[in-house]
Amino acid sequence: MRRADRLFQLVQLIRGRRLSTAGFLAQRLEVSMRTVYRDVADLQAQGVPIEGEAGVGYRMRAGFDLPPLMFTTEEAQALVASVRLAQPRLDEALAAQADSALGKILAVLPGAARAAAESLAVYAPPVGMDPAMRARLEPLRRAAEARRLLRLRYRDLKDAVSERRVRPLGCFFWSEVWTLAAWCESRQDFRNFRVDRILELDVLDQHFRDEPGRTLADLFRAVEADPRRQ
Repeated sequence: MRRADRLFQLVQLIRGRRLSTAGFLAQRLEVSMRTVYRDVADLQAQGVPIEGEAGVGYRMRAGFDLPPLMFTTEEAQALVASVRLAQPRLDEALAAQADSALGKILAVLPGAARAAAESLAVYAPPVGMDPAMRARLEPLRRAAEARRLLRLRYRDLKDAVSERRVRPLGCFFWSEVWTLAAWCESRQDFRNFRVDRILELDVLDQHFRDEPGRTLADLFRAVEADPRRQ
């Protein structure tokens, strides 16, 4: 990769995340951490508003922007494939936004690249997604984003019904079903709830804050230490 291309990609990686460590950037760019430190210093010297330092991480100062990006034919095809595969499995609101975003991208592509992307022979028929489960996804996703507590009436795999008060952390797709990862206040532990087995759902007016030991990052660490927790 040419250095100019690497610097451009480095800017894209930093501006696309809240905080990027040198280790993460080095892995994505397939270079050493020393190279990352040097490249960031050079970009800062050229006026690119990168904030942070070695050992902490980097982020882009708010308000920084670049001219519209152009995509290669292969990149455009990858975007089309991603949207086609995802749409039948997303809630309706998010699926519509994905289609809108893809349309904006395709609209600015050169004719040949657009034709190649739209003719991509990769499809995902809308089958197998339970309508009730799909309808649950949007309120669950929005509750997790807004940090709002949920009250669930849930039927587990043994057909036992229980009522739970949970902190929604994220929605996960497992090829056939969606699950809600949450901190269960009833059990004082992390739990995964199959969305298709949620009988009733109430989004409460109460909000929650991230607390040590109860965040999505804590759940990921717990699963890494013990994969049986998935």
